[in-house]
Amino acid sequence: MQEDFQEDKARALVRYSDKVAHYAQAGLEGARNTQRAYQADIRHYYEWCQLQGLTAFPVDAEVLAVYVTHLADECKWATIQRRMAALRKWHELKNEEFPARSRQVQAVLEGIRRVKGIRQKQAPAFSLDEFRPLIQSFDPENVIELRDKVVLLLGFTGAFRRSELVALNIEDLSFSRQGLIITLTQSKTNQYGEIEQKAFFYHPDPLLCPIRTLEEWLALRPAQGPLLVRFRKGKTHGEVRLTEERLSDKSVDNLVKHYLGTEYSAHSLRASFVTAAKLNGADDMEVMQQTKHRTSAMIQRYTRTDDIRKFNAGKKLGL
Repeated sequence: MQEDFQEDKARALVRYSDKVAHYAQAGLEGARNTQRAYQADIRHYYEWCQLQGLTAFPVDAEVLAVYVTHLADECKWATIQRRMAALRKWHELKNEEFPARSRQVQAVLEGIRRVKGIRQKQAPAFSLDEFRPLIQSFDPENVIELRDKVVLLLGFTGAFRRSELVALNIEDLSFSRQGLIITLTQSKTNQYGEIEQKAFFYHPDPLLCPIRTLEEWLALRPAQGPLLVRFRKGKTHGEVRLTEERLSDKSVDNLVKHYLGTEYSAHSLRASFVTAAKLNGADDMEVMQQTKHRTSAMIQRYTRTDDIRKFNAGKKLGL
């Protein structure tokens, strides 16, 4: 009986081996955006090793310490962390030991933290006094400006990450008399396809209304496919035509800088939503319904109230 059990077990292992390998690989590799970022970081490390005449893989502790030292001269702390994570992932996939915890590497990392600091530069938030007149100024008859208005207004009122925004399809939108629901099937914090939804509401000013603006844009679009798409130049001078090519997340970043200023980024749309909502009395749970953050700590991190003169209890002492 024991022999029969072992034979059945062996057959089951063979039968499911390919599926086990497939799911294990997917679990180790992570999301596609993460894979692309890691591939770029690994390529950066490999090319650096080639220039130095060093063996790249598997990573040696001494080589890693030198590489991290090199990064400290040109990169932010967040970039160093990401490149370390990419190299760690490579070793996990190859079932190799990653020497990040060696004393030499840890000493170098601690030294970088002490000398250069680890504070990240955050995307600034814009004020509603800046944003409102900009949105009202767009020409609805200009198809490019209409598309750009959708990007900015939807990105702000939906607190979207740029990757989420460009991934939207027309089929994700559900209109009703109460407003609009947009369904996301995947995001940075939702890697397993759980259904997430964001709610949008009618604004009394049609020029500031995300729903009416979307309806104007959808009148130019087919019934399905990417929501936000690129334009191409037409045959005649000044002519542009809509394509079915999905807008890139880099284009969203460039668009924000073009209209709001180079100090801002696509992430400013999300940070500005959180800041405006909090300053207007929204509690953390209400904000998290739209941002899909998991903790209140992240909401506090996103709230840009670091102007010590504007946001200071010293003005409320009652003296």
